Amino acid sequence: MEAQGDCEMTDTAPAPAMGERLHALDAVRAGALLLGVAFHASLSFLPGPQIWVVRDTPSEAIATTGYVVHIFRMAAFFVIAGYFGRMLFHRRGAWGFVRDRNSRILMPLLVFWTPVMAAIIACFIWGVAAMNGGVLPKDGPPPPPITVDTFPLTHLWFLYLLTLFYIAALAIRGIVATIDRNGSLRAGPVDAAMRALLATPAGAVILAVPLSIALAMRNNWFAWGGIPTPDTGLVPNAAALIAYGTAFTFGWLMQRQPVLLDALRRWWPVYLIGAVALTIACCIMISGVSIVTPMAEGDLKSAYAYCYALAVWTWTLGLIGAALTFLTRERPAIRYVADASYWVYLVHLPVVMAMQVLVFTLPLPALAKWGIVIGASFLILLASYHLLVRHSWIGKWLNGRKLPWRKPEPKLEMQAT
Repeated sequence: MEAQGDCEMTDTAPAPAMGERLHALDAVRAGALLLGVAFHASLSFLPGPQIWVVRDTPSEAIATTGYVVHIFRMAAFFVIAGYFGRMLFHRRGAWGFVRDRNSRILMPLLVFWTPVMAAIIACFIWGVAAMNGGVLPKDGPPPPPITVDTFPLTHLWFLYLLTLFYIAALAIRGIVATIDRNGSLRAGPVDAAMRALLATPAGAVILAVPLSIALAMRNNWFAWGGIPTPDTGLVPNAAALIAYGTAFTFGWLMQRQPVLLDALRRWWPVYLIGAVALTIACCIMISGVSIVTPMAEGDLKSAYAYCYALAVWTWTLGLIGAALTFLTRERPAIRYVADASYWVYLVHLPVVMAMQVLVFTLPLPALAKWGIVIGASFLILLASYHLLVRHSWIGKWLNGRKLPWRKPEPKLEMQAT
């Protein structure tokens, strides 16, 4: 990973306001990506009809855990993406920013999509056979045609969305810089608004409004799914664009005043207490709703949409604040995992699916199978990172530098006689 954390996939940079490396934000970003492995591992254990590679023994505990993780995981990621995105822009300039993002975001999307998609299709075919006694059915439906609306971005949608956000950020910044040549608009109302949002935890109430409206207005909104994942189609759904676009913009604008991170440190317990309470309320409100049943229109949907949106922001701000409080020092283990997280997330889905098919026939409880899927997947993914990526040109491409197998021995200086 490139030193100074110039992007959401690389190391963190010194906080200009406090002279510290933001290991905390790096840890949160890595956690957000790695929780995706556990989340996708949970999908084969959901109650209800089969929606995944296999339908294993249903588990309410696993389903609830996946639900909670899904509330905050990607919102936190995009906040940090915005923060480091602006940092990179001002460190390297517009063209340096474009070159870096093209190399480390757009190119991985283009290069990894084909092999990952092929592996996912193979796992689904394998899963169908496993669910059908070891043989493939002869009358299966034909695959849908690939169009702009049905293009399968898979879990790599986050790279596609990041690319769109970077393009939008460059365009908007160009317009704003033309209008606000002396920076007074940005240094005045914009910065003041960010300070007001983070002055007290009540700012989360305002941040939640755009997403709550988008969710409440969405037709056929599956409440258990939370923010609809924009993994299908090249035109992202409005709710996802608003949710993650707001998070990205918030991170970008917060980086203008790094001292605002102190507010997250100050209020993290309040945010997390609120997040837990809101999550419990959300679970109660949808306790009788199937995971494949859209939320009925009415007051309950509106109330749930706002509670869910507020939970997204309280979890996000609280977890970032807690990390800034407890994870400010560099820890070798966390540093290693943070370095590995990009590669792990890029290639994890077929590995997780294969493990889900393998454990499907085992006579074990759902929680045990889930643990095996997660543990075995991480073992394979981290081993592949260490052996194939960390010390190779792939590591330099994805993370900014290739690490040597051994640390160089310190040079001994000749002493004067």
